[in-house]
Amino acid sequence: RRVRCFRTRACARPTWGSSSPGIEGIDVSLKRTPLYDEHVKLGARMVPFAGWEMPLSYTGVLDEHRATRTGAGLFDVSHMGRIEVAGPAAADLLQRIATSDVRRLAPGGMQYALVCNEQGGILDDIMICRFGEGGYFVCANASNAGKILDWLRLQSGGVAGSTVADRSI
Repeated sequence: RRVRCFRTRACARPTWGSSSPGIEGIDVSLKRTPLYDEHVKLGARMVPFAGWEMPLSYTGVLDEHRATRTGAGLFDVSHMGRIEVAGPAAADLLQRIATSDVRRLAPGGMQYALVCNEQGGILDDIMICRFGEGGYFVCANASNAGKILDWLRLQSGGVAGSTVADRSI
């Protein structure tokens, strides 16, 4: 689907594939998650976000807040970056780039972490899930998934025995 993107915070994302992101009037091709039809069926207000057509709200912020606090909430992460880090040195690679101690993760466990650059500045936040011995899944924000993937690949060059693969849709 092609939409006309006008100057908004959501349109200023650099990962939209445009040579001039955020400039008024740029045509943007939006991707859809596998849950798109369900979002629409449930009455979601769909908006552009980091190159995806995503639900912003269904019934309103207060109703949705109450429903989440008294029942459960579900967040579609299909648009987010999915990065597999594997190999006997996968934990060493993640220790190198993340602020959390991934060695403390049990299989099936998940941690929140920040990814830092060489100066200690924050590139973005991620979630790290451990699958088993030497197998990890990194969930990165859609707007910075490419940056996190590139950083992991660059850092993996200094950690023999680790591989980085993009599993995003």
